[in-house]
Amino acid sequence: MTTPPEEPRYEPPPSLGKLFLWILIFAVAALAVVLGGIYFT
Repeated sequence: MTTPPEEPRYEPPPSLGKLFLWILIFAVAALAVVLGGIYFT
């Protein structure tokens, strides 16, 4: 009984792409807060 190679059993470590995605989300959120603060004042 063999498992197909396209379905690994282990969880892959967080890649650089995922880290960059989190940084991008944080940057967009911070920008939204700053622009929101400027808009509402």
